[in-house]
Amino acid sequence: MHMESLLDMSPALPSLPRAVALLMTELAHDEPNLRRINQLFGTDPALAARLLEQANRADFGLSGQLAGIPEALALLDVPHLRALVQTAPLGTTSRSVPGMNLQHFWRYSRNTAKLARSLAGTVRQNPVAAYTAGLLHGLGELLIHWGHPDKMPSINALLPPLDIRRSKLELRMLGYCYGEVSAALARRWQLPQEVIDALNYQDAPFINQVYEPLAGVIHLAAWRARAREADMNDKELAVTFPAEVGLVLELDIDMVLQQDPIDWHARPYDD
Repeated sequence: MHMESLLDMSPALPSLPRAVALLMTELAHDEPNLRRINQLFGTDPALAARLLEQANRADFGLSGQLAGIPEALALLDVPHLRALVQTAPLGTTSRSVPGMNLQHFWRYSRNTAKLARSLAGTVRQNPVAAYTAGLLHGLGELLIHWGHPDKMPSINALLPPLDIRRSKLELRMLGYCYGEVSAALARRWQLPQEVIDALNYQDAPFINQVYEPLAGVIHLAAWRARAREADMNDKELAVTFPAEVGLVLELDIDMVLQQDPIDWHARPYDD
């Protein structure tokens, strides 16, 4: 299947039930806590994507300009947010996206976003755009699983979806990878070009004539989050560290690990 055909499927991306429930509770208040709403949207890639898609619609006059959840929330009123959350499909069963463990995916996506925001500040990139790109960077994986139900079992048997080497396998087997699909989705949602480019080049941010520092940030953040999902030890971290990306950003493995803001012993969605 060509990527355009995959995109035309346009399935509704599933959201974390807990995030939806907490948002509905908060939005039912006479004066919702905007800080809490911002935090909750920031836990869920699909909700964040829908929010940013709405905020970047042409009728608001800011198409392609809003990269962050706080900016989008400042634009949309509470009734609009309620309608957006109420219609969010829930990822409640293992069949929501066959072949994907959504609990792991949501945790991994949020961790990547937090790591990207931390690293972005170190290399003078936009931390808001970095968080957004980190949160959304893997959504293409969900779409690939929907679009290729016949191929996913064999691909997943070779490498699980959150394996560090996953993008290269998808390129070989499908002709495109989750990062390219995520970027194409972001383009359809009219997100800012810096986010689209970060998603599109996340796997190889500095090859040939490409120079995308924000994509490099996403690359390093995703490496760290995937390594954590694989429970890598120190030796495995050292062997797999993408030193060529770190070199361009002037970040070695110790600097990346020192910027890690996550308490890995906390519950996955604690703030």
